[in-house]
Amino acid sequence: MRRRLSGLLGAMSCHREQAGELSVAVDHLVKVSRSYWPGLFHCYDVADLPRTNNALEQLFGSYRYHERRITGRKTASPALVSRGSVRLPAALATRSREYTARDLAASNNNTWQTLRRELDQRRETQRQRYRFRRNTQAYLQQLEAQLNQRTLPP
Repeated sequence: MRRRLSGLLGAMSCHREQAGELSVAVDHLVKVSRSYWPGLFHCYDVADLPRTNNALEQLFGSYRYHERRITGRKTASPALVSRGSVRLPAALATRSREYTARDLAASNNNTWQTLRRELDQRRETQRQRYRFRRNTQAYLQQLEAQLNQRTLPP
């Protein structure tokens, strides 16, 4: 592959005048290819390294497709940001093999509880934002009442 691409780039450089208006594009392609040359064929030097990232793109693409199908959204779901640290790995892992109840049992309760607290905090923040946007005046009155309740002596 290295030799074939080198030959193609050499031929393109030699015959660039024949490309007419595209000679600028040929120059750019040759320049960029040469700058990436040291790492361009790394996948052939390492035995088990995939030649392309198509499989990885397909995994994330299928998640995006199913997410859009489920939610009806054309853009990414906001839940991907708030719960992506859980949902995306879970979705990708379930495609690789079938899990049993024993596999799903919590192995480290402290880690699970920490993650659960983080997710609950994010959810509460989002819920508060939604309440504020839905009825700003009522939300602010409730906050003011809470503030006055804490500052007044018993």
